[in-house]
Amino acid sequence: MSGAVAVIGGGAWGTALAQMLASDGREVLLWARESEVVADINANHRNAAFLPAAKLAYSIRATDSIGDLAGIPVVLVVTPAQHTGAVLATLPAAPRDLVLCSKGIEQSTGRLMNDVAADACPQSDIAILSGPTFAHEVAAGLPTAVTLACAGGEAQWKRLKPVIARPAFRPYFSADVAGAEVGGAVKNVLAIACGVVDGLGLGQNARAALIARGYAEMLRFGENLGAQAETLAGLCGLGDLVLTCSSTSSRNFSIGKALGQGQSSVDLMADRTTVAEGAHTAPVLAELARTRGIDMPIVDAVNALLGGEPARDVVQQLLARPLRAEREAGA
Repeated sequence: MSGAVAVIGGGAWGTALAQMLASDGREVLLWARESEVVADINANHRNAAFLPAAKLAYSIRATDSIGDLAGIPVVLVVTPAQHTGAVLATLPAAPRDLVLCSKGIEQSTGRLMNDVAADACPQSDIAILSGPTFAHEVAAGLPTAVTLACAGGEAQWKRLKPVIARPAFRPYFSADVAGAEVGGAVKNVLAIACGVVDGLGLGQNARAALIARGYAEMLRFGENLGAQAETLAGLCGLGDLVLTCSSTSSRNFSIGKALGQGQSSVDLMADRTTVAEGAHTAPVLAELARTRGIDMPIVDAVNALLGGEPARDVVQQLLARPLRAEREAGA
């Protein structure tokens, strides 16, 4: 597949990115673990399991053999965050650009995805694609803007820009890999909290306040890890936070709303066919914050909810926190 680009991950987001990349006729090779997804894409040009509304481009081909990606120089990685390291360890070693599109923190190690990828694929140059994106809108060709944070700087950006940019899909360059990663990981946890507010019927005022205070937590955590405040104020931070905290199209918001309505976290996680990364990120994010001395009460609250504490009790604990100046950490 000369001139092709590859996508690792046949879920909704991976399929949507493959469809976007193929919108100008480019050949796209999509790796999926599920043999039925591979067969459906190749035979019917659909992914009925994960993105049923989209009629996929004929230039997308699917495979369940990761060895088929050996000669492809640009690979978008869209596996769930907790499986990214294991999947990348099976990718044939070669110099290439790896564009990480999953948002989360590895539970077992507390590492961001760029560190996971660098360890698994040391010959690769790493970039992060993150921003306010719903898969069904990207697949439909609706206007979308994202951050493309390149560890390889402007040289890597110049390589990747013509591969990824499309008229309706606009990447904006950043060199702040940590900022792009932190924004995507933390917003998933905060979206669960906003869903709880909606599920409890606490109103729009409460959700707006939670988004603002959650952003303050994101900023404190990000700056502690070396992220730039300007990055977190952009598409991959505040932009993504507003989107995912405001719509039931967000998997994380939906699981939070169900928690607010009284459903148990164990049942919700067992029944879902799609991944709500915030539920996996919350425990490790809360632990990292404690270890680093960063006050993140909303993240702690989500972690408590996922551990089984009743939603109304957790919200009441947040409301009972001491009143402080807004600019203070932990206010």
